Amino acid sequence: MKQILIITDGCSNVGVSPVMAAAQALREGITVNVAGVIDYGTIGELGSAEIQEIAKAGGGFSQIVGTKQLAQTMQMMTRKTVVQTIQQAVNRELTHILGEGGAKHIGELPPAKRAQVVEVMDELTETSTLEIALLIDASASMKPKLPAVEDSIRDLLLSLQSRSGHSRISVFHFPGGKMGEDAVMDIGWTSELNQIKSIFGRLRMKGATPTGPAILQVIDYYRYVTLGEQKDLEESCGKGEGMLGDYVV
Repeated sequence: MKQILIITDGCSNVGVSPVMAAAQALREGITVNVAGVIDYGTIGELGSAEIQEIAKAGGGFSQIVGTKQLAQTMQMMTRKTVVQTIQQAVNRELTHILGEGGAKHIGELPPAKRAQVVEVMDELTETSTLEIALLIDASASMKPKLPAVEDSIRDLLLSLQSRSGHSRISVFHFPGGKMGEDAVMDIGWTSELNQIKSIFGRLRMKGATPTGPAILQVIDYYRYVTLGEQKDLEESCGKGEGMLGDYVV
């Protein structure tokens, strides 16, 4: 399961609409969640509205929180997204197996069957493979919130490490340090807590807020990794005996 988890105070002001970018992510099988750490007043209201629209377009969840609740909120949204994704898959299978005249979602099943399905869903929630690309707003307005962001990411990774399924995180921040650089990848896919700690000493909180272009850059990263893993698989198959390698495109 693929997720982009954005930590921002909203109010993007550079490049393509983040709502359109989130919709593109959803079309490519990537859910977009947004944790909003916003300020009060008109700017905060505008930021809140944008945060909700991004998550809605990306098929995910949004939550406006204070810095003290950020870590718990990120864990909650991640788990809710996994459960939602599994439930959608189960409902599709029910329709396929039982046909139009049968149950179309879990709530329509008899109690005994429903309990069995929920038990399987709970197991899948803990055992499924999970990829989360963290996208951190490093614009000037986020500078006072950076310590809370660091703590929340550490807690999220600890939570993921407690799962029995494979989990990995990559970390990006936006804007980049160079003129015209929308986003920068700080860490590629990892499950190691120590690697996450190392990025915060390098972050320089300044500049505008190109949320849309940053989302598109993370989508490209997902594409690149997927293609790279597919290439490795093809090369591995090609080295084996028999004719399998001839049929890999």
